[in-house]
Amino acid sequence: MTTNMHDYIVRSKQIKWLPLIEGGKSYSGIYVKSLRYDNSTKRSKTILLKFEAGASYPYHNHPAGEELFILEGEAIIEGLTFTEGDYLYTPPDFKHAVKTLIGCTILFLCLKKLKSSN
Repeated sequence: MTTNMHDYIVRSKQIKWLPLIEGGKSYSGIYVKSLRYDNSTKRSKTILLKFEAGASYPYHNHPAGEELFILEGEAIIEGLTFTEGDYLYTPPDFKHAVKTLIGCTILFLCLKKLKSSN
């Protein structure tokens, strides 16, 4: 780890939106910008997600939980509509799907599983 702050700055406007592809599957109408990548897990931990109008992500879970902050638009999660400025924490293994009728941009943080004290 360096102590130079410049090594940790991400200029998201300079990153292109890429189609969301996970496990070789492409999700139509969903795009991603990785803000923080974890080399140890080979996964992005902090990302921007952009859903086009009508896009959806299937029922899934995050073993360690997640945090979502709606930057713009509307996201529908488990029948609840989240709009700009809304925040959602989902605990470990919470299952849900995400869809949008009008489109949205979400700041997404994938949480790290805490080590067991046993």
